Amino acid sequence: MKSSRLTRLGWIAVVACVPYLALKLLWVLGLDVGVVDASRFSRTTWIAANAATFLLDAVAAVVAHTLTRPAGRRAPAWLLALPLWAAAGLLLPLLTGLLGGSLTGLVTGARNPLADGDFLQPWVFGVVYGGFLVEAVTLLGAFAVYAHQRWGALLRRPLGALPRTGSRALQRLFLLPAAAVLAALGTVRVLWGAGAGPGTPTAGGPPRTVLSAASDCAQGGYAVAGAVGLVLLVLPGLLPRLRVRTPLALAWAGSATVFACGGCTWLVQAVAGGLFGAGAVPGGLPGLLGALELCTGLVVLCAGAFALCELAVAAGPAPAASERGVPAPPAPGTREDPLSSASLRAVRECASTDDR
Repeated sequence: MKSSRLTRLGWIAVVACVPYLALKLLWVLGLDVGVVDASRFSRTTWIAANAATFLLDAVAAVVAHTLTRPAGRRAPAWLLALPLWAAAGLLLPLLTGLLGGSLTGLVTGARNPLADGDFLQPWVFGVVYGGFLVEAVTLLGAFAVYAHQRWGALLRRPLGALPRTGSRALQRLFLLPAAAVLAALGTVRVLWGAGAGPGTPTAGGPPRTVLSAASDCAQGGYAVAGAVGLVLLVLPGLLPRLRVRTPLALAWAGSATVFACGGCTWLVQAVAGGLFGAGAVPGGLPGLLGALELCTGLVVLCAGAFALCELAVAAGPAPAASERGVPAPPAPGTREDPLSSASLRAVRECASTDDR
């Protein structure tokens, strides 16, 4: 993985954020460029929503710039992985649903709400979603290169060669039920996208369109894929020759989608409805689904982060004895003291590394 490729992808991602940031800034400042019906929302709600989304994309631009810098390799892992996990959860289902819904509308002749022009002019959607498409490919691609440079030894390992960490039983206790919930949530979402299933969110909400149906299918598909990835990671004996990066990517995308695009959307709607009376708060099965998505995403985030930190330390190279102040290991052919061996193992397991 060449550093030049990482730098190139990171800078393209930064540039892709500029049109969206400029448009949001104009709207916050009161210049309704491209807005057809500005009375649909109150001015306070409009400014608050645009300021929040401006900050989210600004964070993505900062993270993309950090990936291009040498200091990014020395930054704490969570400082980059957490916002990129959330960004993947927002961008992947959004673009999958948008492309799938648009193609379905072209084939079936169904109405595409983006072309109506009743709220925003059509060119606005081209600027926004075109930027999102480039941003998703380049930002997530840059992080993939970065992850292989920093954790390549772990990502390229077969599942059967993963070290047996002491907390694997505890990981199964949390992640296997989370995988079952992910699969159930994803199945419900796919059924909603197909227009079937219990509790389809139609009453009291916006009318169902080809884009909303495709979005539900995309979210459901990612959730089911995340459940498969979690099971393979927690039970590596199922496919021992499969490399870690494949199920980890599935679990990453599925859990991020459930948390960011499902749970956080429900949380924002609930908070906005309770504080400002803006929008309809999901109730019934859609409300329960959103709460479960939020909780499940948090469980996978916490348990998965702990498991990855433990695996990164166990799978990484052992620290040099001279760097840690530990006696050098015995030369070949000499007898090793059991107490010394146990001490060395304890130091290696407890050593703090940048990969955490």
